[in-house]
Amino acid sequence: MLKDYFLMALDNIKHRGLRSWLTMIGIFIGIAGVVSLISLGQGLEEAVIGQFKSLSADTLIVQSSSSASYLGPPGTGAVRKLNEHDLELIKSVPGVKMAIPRLIRSVKIEYNNVAGFKYLASIPDNQEQINYIYNIADLKIYEGRLIKPGDKKKILIGADFIKKEQFGKEVKLGSNLKIQGQSFEVIGILDKTSSLEINNAALMPESDLKEILNITDEIDLIAVKVVSKERVEETAELIKRKMRRDRNQKEGEEDFSVQTPIRAFEAITTVFNIVNLVVIGIAIVSLFVGGVGIANTMYTSVLERYKEIGVMKAVGARNSDILQIFLIESGLLGLAGGIVGAILGISFALFVSFAANSYFGQELLAVQISYPLILLSISFSFLIGILSGLSPAYQASQLKPVQALRA
Repeated sequence: MLKDYFLMALDNIKHRGLRSWLTMIGIFIGIAGVVSLISLGQGLEEAVIGQFKSLSADTLIVQSSSSASYLGPPGTGAVRKLNEHDLELIKSVPGVKMAIPRLIRSVKIEYNNVAGFKYLASIPDNQEQINYIYNIADLKIYEGRLIKPGDKKKILIGADFIKKEQFGKEVKLGSNLKIQGQSFEVIGILDKTSSLEINNAALMPESDLKEILNITDEIDLIAVKVVSKERVEETAELIKRKMRRDRNQKEGEEDFSVQTPIRAFEAITTVFNIVNLVVIGIAIVSLFVGGVGIANTMYTSVLERYKEIGVMKAVGARNSDILQIFLIESGLLGLAGGIVGAILGISFALFVSFAANSYFGQELLAVQISYPLILLSISFSFLIGILSGLSPAYQASQLKPVQALRA
């Protein structure tokens, strides 16, 4: 019996083809908006959080305030550099297990007679520090090997560094790049990471970087490993106090910053939660509009089918049978709207992602498709359809056979 009701409802929707599609527009927009924007939002969140992969839970980053506020990597906009004195000061702070100096500079790189500027980061000469840097930055080798102590004139390159469009010719393992006029051999190509800067950068031993740029007592940032993640905030405060005292600076007037990963992640999560709430709010309004459309269509359907309802009742159809037929019909409108909306949402998200990545020439924005979200959205649109058709269905079920046949 239920199968017959379903087929009858489906047939009624087909007969009102254009009107049925117009009815579902609000559902399309609502579901497509939720699926596309949240899928893109999750992809964007993943990309942004990927930029903080170099900060593990027990790691602090100390750098000059000007480089912290500058939109480029550390070392590109600092006025007062950190130095060896600052490094030793930080090492003496209780709770600090290891302090690793890093240099990150923009340098001229030539290959295949094509020159360009790329970011170059230093790798320390100590094996323990090297392992820690590889670990917190999640650096894995795709081809070749990683830099080790004692290497000279060797470099690692990021995954996007090898692209043909960078230098007109693909950089391969064993290729020689001219950096600041000196030749360096590519000994390793890194696996692709979620950090855009690492994918487009090169890494070389610290001693080589200091030599080609004639750097003496300068440090762009200091990665600080804390004894335990529970003491991160406490250790950060101790470092700030000691450096303020050493530099004779007041609180709030520091020319340095100490970044903790916990606050960075909390800030990012809060922003994306707000964005998701706004998206859901917009979607609810669209679904409400869609629900009104379904209710209007179902009321019109009841008026148009008075005689049909009268005939069904005259041959023995009960009120509950009429109610079920109209509820199934409105539910199918909501379900179809949800499915089409989800497909449109995923398609739109993939298109935006493809367009953005093509424009920037790299995998900047990935679409994170959440199947539970899609299932929930479709289920919700089905529920909206049923609720919207409840009143018209009840009205249809209460019609008297004689009144319906006279209409």
